[in-house]
Amino acid sequence: MSLVNLSHVCSHLNNATKARLGLTSIPNSNLHLKLCLALQAGGYISSVVRGGPTPPSQHILLGHPTVNDEAAGVEPVTQSNVASRRLWLGLKYWQSEPVLGKISMVSKPKRRITIDVEGLRKVVRGEKSGYVEGIRSPGESMYLSTDRGIMEARECVEKKVGGMVLCRIL
Repeated sequence: MSLVNLSHVCSHLNNATKARLGLTSIPNSNLHLKLCLALQAGGYISSVVRGGPTPPSQHILLGHPTVNDEAAGVEPVTQSNVASRRLWLGLKYWQSEPVLGKISMVSKPKRRITIDVEGLRKVVRGEKSGYVEGIRSPGESMYLSTDRGIMEARECVEKKVGGMVLCRIL
């Protein structure tokens, strides 16, 4: 798990929302894909599509089914093109404001912060636990890497699992 690359993704998403982009791309990795799918489930981004260096067509982003993926412009993954694969993200806006606010890293590459269920309960209630500040507003989210995948902090409390704190969205 490379937290350096994840911090680049977080800063890229901050810059893309400030620039009011509707579509952006990040490097393809399993960690990035799982975090983006968690962000999509949380309602922060509209679509996540794996693709090549060129953006996918509009009907793929909107989720319209096609008969043949290759006819739609989706190239298959081969050994020669695996390094150029990208994740294309559709960003959401509500009343001219980005839904995805400021996203910031909590764990750093040199200081990985893990939290147990009791500490996570404090954080969800708004209290500080160790190095992690509490969640103060209803729209704020925190994402953790657990043994069950990447999950939001409130979901981790429900399922009684702890893990490494990745990032928080303000």
